[in-house]
Amino acid sequence: VCYEVIVVDDASTDDTGKVLRTLQDKYAHLRVVTLLASGFPAADGKKRALGHGVEAARGTWLLLTDADCRPSSNRWLWLMTRPLAEGKQIVAGYGGMEGGKGILNTFIRWETMHTYMQYSTYAKAGFPYMAVGRNMACTKAAFEQAQQKPVWNLLPSGDDDLLVRVVANKNNLAVVQDAGAFTYSAAKESWQEWAVQKQRHVSTGKLYKQDVKLLLGVYALSHAIVWGMFIGLLFTPYYQQVLLLFALRCVLYWITEAKVASDIHERRLLFWIPLCDVGWAIYNFIFAPYIFWKNKRQWK
Repeated sequence: VCYEVIVVDDASTDDTGKVLRTLQDKYAHLRVVTLLASGFPAADGKKRALGHGVEAARGTWLLLTDADCRPSSNRWLWLMTRPLAEGKQIVAGYGGMEGGKGILNTFIRWETMHTYMQYSTYAKAGFPYMAVGRNMACTKAAFEQAQQKPVWNLLPSGDDDLLVRVVANKNNLAVVQDAGAFTYSAAKESWQEWAVQKQRHVSTGKLYKQDVKLLLGVYALSHAIVWGMFIGLLFTPYYQQVLLLFALRCVLYWITEAKVASDIHERRLLFWIPLCDVGWAIYNFIFAPYIFWKNKRQWK
């Protein structure tokens, strides 16, 4: 066996421990790290569990995912760790969401795709700023380097983004776009659950490097301004010119997103791109407090 599987049982109260012990009898390379709830604040969240799992790892390469994720193929492990063999320290992959019914599921999948479009293209341009813990690889040395920095302990979440924040540069991070290297997990089924999750996700953005924060901020602000100006200028004598210019903008923007959706096998989103384009402007307005000044201190 050339790899080990480490599962962290983080103070579970169901039959997780029993199931894992049964699986250990079947799979010799499965190792279980069991954590107890007593003595640890709820704010510790995933980061504490992940740290114990990394500490227990015997190898020098780590491939990280969540308990609710499934790889898209049996080539996942090989594809995600190949850049490490080529000398990279961090590998960012795509962590997609399972398809379902309703506008919430559609927007979650679109927002996941849009986030991937941002961090993958920024990384290729020499500005790596995030990855997703559902599907990323790194060296154990890189993870331990991130743990030692004060910024690591400022939030109960954000281990993936903070690892990139501390360690990544334009030369040591790779993005894997092969469909066989994707993972998929179930999307939240209620707006409230999703909002709590996003509050945690966007809180980490305040800790990005200044140049990245500026680029992301200008992009989000210009997006909102374009939609606001379009609606306002429709009621002026120049509405025909406004319609023409905005149509040109939309064609270019939507073609770009359609290309990304096709590349990552999210073609079912193509029809919804225009609606989600509007929705993202609303999204930034709703989560602005957590983007700019508030932190999500609790894991749940």
